[in-house]
Amino acid sequence: MKKIICLLFACVPLAAHAYPIEVEKQFNGAEVSATTQEIDHNMAALMLYNYGQSEAECSAVFQNGPEAPRIRRTVLAPGASNNMAVKFTRSVIRLRIKLTCNLK
Repeated sequence: MKKIICLLFACVPLAAHAYPIEVEKQFNGAEVSATTQEIDHNMAALMLYNYGQSEAECSAVFQNGPEAPRIRRTVLAPGASNNMAVKFTRSVIRLRIKLTCNLK
């Protein structure tokens, strides 16, 4: 019985609730990689890395249900990376991100 209880307590951290993140990417010739990250129940981040030889101008629209969309913009130098973080007032159930990058 003690082994079963210890096993249940060991599995509790694995049961953390993660919300789905959908990313719609439009790179328009820019060589950029995008990685999403859940920070908290109402925070998320998008990490961008520019693999190309020229600057890339990126814009991301973060949308969480009925809240107003949050827009983040950045210019990535060749070989540079940047994080775009966003915090919502409500808990995120599903996050939609529209990422658009253009060569500068």
